[in-house]
Amino acid sequence: MDLNFNKNEDYNKLLVSELNKRLAKVHLGGGKKSIEKHHAKGKMTAHERVNYLLDAGTKSIEIAAFAGEGMYEPHGGCPSAGVVVKIGYINGKQCIVVANDATVKAGAWFPITAKKNLRAQEIAIENKLPIIYLVDSAGVYLPLQDEIFPDKEHFGRIFRNNAIMSSMGITQIAAVMGSCVAGGAYLPIMSDEALIVDKTGSIFLAGSYLVKAAIGETIDNETLGGATTHCEISGVTDYKAKDDKDALDTIKNIIGKIGDYDKAGYNRIDANKPKENPADIYGILPKSRADQYDMYEIIKRLVDNSEFDEYKAGYGKTIITCYARIDGWAVGIVANQRKLVKTKQGEMQFGGVIYNDSADKATRFIANCNQKKIPLVFLQDVTGFMVGSKSEHGGIIKDGAKMVNAVSNSVVPKFTIIIGNSYGAGNYAMCGKAYDPRLIVSWPSAELAVMSGNSAAKVLLQIEKASLEKKGEKITLEKEDELYNKIKDRYDNQVSPYYAASRIWTDAIIDPLDTRKWISMGIEAANHAPIEKAFNLGVLQV
Repeated sequence: MDLNFNKNEDYNKLLVSELNKRLAKVHLGGGKKSIEKHHAKGKMTAHERVNYLLDAGTKSIEIAAFAGEGMYEPHGGCPSAGVVVKIGYINGKQCIVVANDATVKAGAWFPITAKKNLRAQEIAIENKLPIIYLVDSAGVYLPLQDEIFPDKEHFGRIFRNNAIMSSMGITQIAAVMGSCVAGGAYLPIMSDEALIVDKTGSIFLAGSYLVKAAIGETIDNETLGGATTHCEISGVTDYKAKDDKDALDTIKNIIGKIGDYDKAGYNRIDANKPKENPADIYGILPKSRADQYDMYEIIKRLVDNSEFDEYKAGYGKTIITCYARIDGWAVGIVANQRKLVKTKQGEMQFGGVIYNDSADKATRFIANCNQKKIPLVFLQDVTGFMVGSKSEHGGIIKDGAKMVNAVSNSVVPKFTIIIGNSYGAGNYAMCGKAYDPRLIVSWPSAELAVMSGNSAAKVLLQIEKASLEKKGEKITLEKEDELYNKIKDRYDNQVSPYYAASRIWTDAIIDPLDTRKWISMGIEAANHAPIEKAFNLGVLQV
């Protein structure tokens, strides 16, 4: 191992350590005191409920753990958007579980809470996965109601999706384990089956205080909408549980009796670990996002037996296209090569840049994978498409459009791993969030933006200087440096993977060594949903 490898290894391991620290913090939800108060009521926390429900000792992945981070500080914050979402196994069946975290503002819904819940439902719909709701929420967070209530992708979309999933035959089970008020009361009742925990669970459109104010009736919340009321009088709920564990055990029993599902039929054989040590990724991946490295070495540490069959190896070298297996699943990999490469004509091409030939190759490969029903994995470390007269005269816009077209119309499931840079139109062509990857995650080394911090700061600096000079201000070198650093610091914060994760532009930030698990569980989920339409590129300018 060389010195550079060791420096990279130390740096990337520190990034993973920071990731784990931040995860531990958000997993505390509203904090230790809030958890103690929650336990004093005889209730389990959201994480405890989810972990108890999932089969012990099995794999699981958490969606959008960093949602809301840094977004609502004037309101006291909203760790993990006040809701826990995990994909895992219940009685051996893969499911997605959504649990309100009542230690965070009593489980109230912030705008990002709605977005996270909609993302969970989107995953369930795309993959036809059973979805379990563990409800414990005070309803909409009123100070921000205008940002969550009336629009298409707001709170009401949740109930619309309940109805759509029901018509699709996707199993939905809800357990009311705390408050369930106002519009939120519709979610569990629009599920296939609903449970309620005695004494702690309640459902009503309006609580006792509002009832008193609205119609003058005096009644307590338990009589109004407790477990006995809804299991024995209204018939709104189907099962009455004595406590949290009893409710969760009932869900396990129901899930355990669900029949088998129609499979998409993606190819899988016995899994093999990579022959090359996956932990080497820490040393291969450079500290600086501007530095070159060999993406082949990353691929070897992600795929079974470190083996792959490369498509068009000598052509379009700044994108690698190859067939491989990950945890036994057949996959087609589209990866940005970050090494300076030489064409057969002797020209040098910059790593991480998409050229005409590499876009053309990727388009053809994506079409092949669709024809063969092979899921696609995109490994992003892209600075964008090549610019300049040669590329423009060669039709780079047209070749880029073909690639974007192929990604957009792909019918096989797509999975995106943002390893390093994810800049500009390169993000789009390499299956960014706008292109419906089934799962999209980043490594702690990732950066997402229109362009790099340095490039953006230089552009923005010129605009700022021109504006100040118009006003008659003299810009000294010291003033210029001050402006540049101020702009770059702001921009660097926005390109951080945590900034993206807090807004659910990605589903998670993960340790690189968990990449195989995410892809494998993602393809297993996708296998629940047979492909229902043919691959068609539509009209292309050739």
